[in-house]
Amino acid sequence: MRFIGKFLVLGIVLTLIFSFVKHKQRPSEPEDYKLVWTDEFNINGPPNKKNWNYEEGFVRNNENQWYQKENAYCQNGFLVIEAKTESKINPDFVSYNHKDWRKNRDSIKVTSSCLITHGKHSWQYGRFEMKAKIPVAKGMWPAFWTLGVQGNWPANGEIDIMEYYTGKILANAAWKSNTGTTAWDSKTVPLTDFKKDWADEFHIWRMDWDAHSIKLYVDNQLINETNVDETIQNANQKILPFQQPHYLLVNLAVGGINGGDFTAASFPSKYMIDYIRVYQKNKVK
Repeated sequence: MRFIGKFLVLGIVLTLIFSFVKHKQRPSEPEDYKLVWTDEFNINGPPNKKNWNYEEGFVRNNENQWYQKENAYCQNGFLVIEAKTESKINPDFVSYNHKDWRKNRDSIKVTSSCLITHGKHSWQYGRFEMKAKIPVAKGMWPAFWTLGVQGNWPANGEIDIMEYYTGKILANAAWKSNTGTTAWDSKTVPLTDFKKDWADEFHIWRMDWDAHSIKLYVDNQLINETNVDETIQNANQKILPFQQPHYLLVNLAVGGINGGDFTAASFPSKYMIDYIRVYQKNKVK
């Protein structure tokens, strides 16, 4: 019995150690900020349905992937968004001559996922942070971005906290200009500017956003800063793209107008996300 008791105690200790290692500790709050929302992806299985909805089908930019929720799952403390080859019939196919690219493809050859907080969570201003390892195989187009809740694109405002495609890291903001076209404030950093094994590691992407500026960082390196005042065209403008709540999107696109060509060797590709957190400034008493 004494021998069995020792093993029982050892088992309890190992279980406690495993539990401590598996689950991330509550994040510390930056000075003057309060954590208002987080997903740490600690439970294996589907992502938390209280936090995320999903885009479905062929959605934008002539991208090659068919979005479906099955390609997003939590495993070992990470959210995994997986792009892979699949052969399916496109249920939206009409004809090869149809003007809508979503309806002139008879089949689906690549699947992936896009998770969004639209309809569940949105925030106006704050610090938005993601720790992730991004896939950089040919044709991969991972992103972490926001859209305004009011108005259609681009009038609602788009903020690309992180985009990657064709060997480049991008940090962008987009809105509707006074001429009716899309205005972009975009900065690009070639992947070659980083160390050789950079893409094999996890990095922290961050946005600090208030009523006057949007600052986009990777690993505390400022990549781009947008003056919010310059995105407001006139005093009677109904939709203020970056002075309204935004919701989050995190996705792995493939190909399309920016992603570039891909090959069979590109698959499967996995976008690994450790956590996503939103902080907001403490109110002055």
